[in-house]
Amino acid sequence: MSNPCPCGSNLAYNQCCRPYHDGKAAPTAAALMRSRYSAYTLRNGAYLHRTWHGSTRPNKKSLLQLPPTEWLGLEIVRTEAGGTQDERGMVEFIARYQEGEQTDALHESSRFVKEAGRWYYVDGDYERSQ
Repeated sequence: MSNPCPCGSNLAYNQCCRPYHDGKAAPTAAALMRSRYSAYTLRNGAYLHRTWHGSTRPNKKSLLQLPPTEWLGLEIVRTEAGGTQDERGMVEFIARYQEGEQTDALHESSRFVKEAGRWYYVDGDYERSQ
């Protein structure tokens, strides 16, 4: 029996985000968003770096030294485009997390672009609730 995927899809990690973490291209912007959330929960900075668009990508070292955040859950609010035939997409989501004793939520509308058959995270507009 496999562990549930951190992205909250109700699938096993091996059947959900792991293939993307292992190199398979995510078919949609939403699938890439979910796999990036899972990468944050698993502290997989190399995957985050690989799937961040080169025009906005932070240095790899910063992604390999992620803070000890406990990710508590992901909710996809809505998507615009980002399908298998699209070249651009947007995914709005809420990610709940805890740092120390502080629990918070990140609400972001993320922009994605597809190049050479692969989706990349570009940037997003976000707010933290408090």
